Amino acid sequence: MTIKTDAFKVIKRAIGKPSTLGMAEFPGAIEAELEVVALAMMFGRGDAGGVGERRYRGRHAFLMIPRVMGVPLSVKVAAKKATTSNLEKKYELSTNGTFPSVSNVSDPLVIAKLHAIMEAVADRVETHKNIGEQRDNWNHLLLTSINAITLTAATMAGIAATSVGGPLVALKLSSTLMYLAATGMLVVMNKIQPSQLVEEQRNAARLFKQLHGQIQRTLSCGTPTSTDVEEVMEKVLSLDKAFPLPLLGAMLDKFPKTVEPAVWWPEHRQRQERQSGRTDGNGWRVELEEEMREVVGVLKRKDTEDYLRLGKIALKVNRMLAISGPLLTGLAACGTAFVGSSHGPWAATLGVVAGAMASVVNTMEHGGQVGMVFEMYRSNAGFFRLMEESIESNLNERDVGRRENGELFETKVALQLGRSLSGLKGLAASSYSSSKKGEAIEEFASKLF
Repeated sequence: MTIKTDAFKVIKRAIGKPSTLGMAEFPGAIEAELEVVALAMMFGRGDAGGVGERRYRGRHAFLMIPRVMGVPLSVKVAAKKATTSNLEKKYELSTNGTFPSVSNVSDPLVIAKLHAIMEAVADRVETHKNIGEQRDNWNHLLLTSINAITLTAATMAGIAATSVGGPLVALKLSSTLMYLAATGMLVVMNKIQPSQLVEEQRNAARLFKQLHGQIQRTLSCGTPTSTDVEEVMEKVLSLDKAFPLPLLGAMLDKFPKTVEPAVWWPEHRQRQERQSGRTDGNGWRVELEEEMREVVGVLKRKDTEDYLRLGKIALKVNRMLAISGPLLTGLAACGTAFVGSSHGPWAATLGVVAGAMASVVNTMEHGGQVGMVFEMYRSNAGFFRLMEESIESNLNERDVGRRENGELFETKVALQLGRSLSGLKGLAASSYSSSKKGEAIEEFASKLF
């Protein structure tokens, strides 16, 4: 059996002529000792904790092997000048023939920064989760409280219409004040849209969890660089901007003039720092590129467009309900104020009916969580927009070595759309066939939403 230790292979290539000495010529204990000596030499140590040592005499190097069964052994190999090779990119030889440290080890400061960012991301996950639960409680408590106040005020208005004297004034005044209080609370509640705030925090917690996992994979599977730190920082700041925590000043507009997909990612940039020396296709083929182009076309024409259309409908419904609720409670307050006057019957009817209708509208808006539905549609459109930009950024990169691996990327796209690889190819073929015929494809790209 020849020597198979990886570290010893490096030693043989760097020092000189490979040794033809077989392990069968030594006792069985030599193999373990030789591995220890080889590792000690690779990391530049003169000894391996007292196991072995290294000597250089003239142009020849002697690898001293510890005594086994009382017999000193040594392996003599010829030294050789270092040449430019792939090995020298990882292990640079100095002039005296020693082995310096490995050059592909990450900077400890970079690793420390990524760990600090990962801790901050984990804290944000918990923060958004807790605030989301708090705002969900707001939605339920405010909905219940406002409906209770409104129905109580309507009941008082009805009783006041059948009363005279002192009880009439007391009931009428109490009902009017309760309607005014309900109107003010509805204005605030419709402005902040607690159900929509809850959906924002859910999305933020989920996306920060994804980012936390990405940082963990970078630390465990790769050699992080300062570029990775900058990219992660940009992602964190983009998420903070897309899903702000404060209500005053930084809160997202709940009734925008135009409906746009949610954007929580930084602008895609070409990573010029990564030099590619690949000569293969990196998993990319002409057929795969055409398939991805067809998928992008379907996402733009069907999925993104459809969710933006649904978002506009949800926004219109939510705006109408948000205006109707306070308007009805305000009318009910006005009607209750005129109970007992010459317009008593009509005033009482307005106070009771408008109050009842206000509670129905409030329940439809916040019990049905229309704001949450709008945010969900907006986020789904953003998800498809992110997929479009990710695919286009890979296709626009001419150097395939700088792209993500084609086969891996195809698998990720298929999973994100809830399809198998064959289903994704079928979608691309269907889109291509429909475009050739001049027809609009009826199938959506996503099977999940």
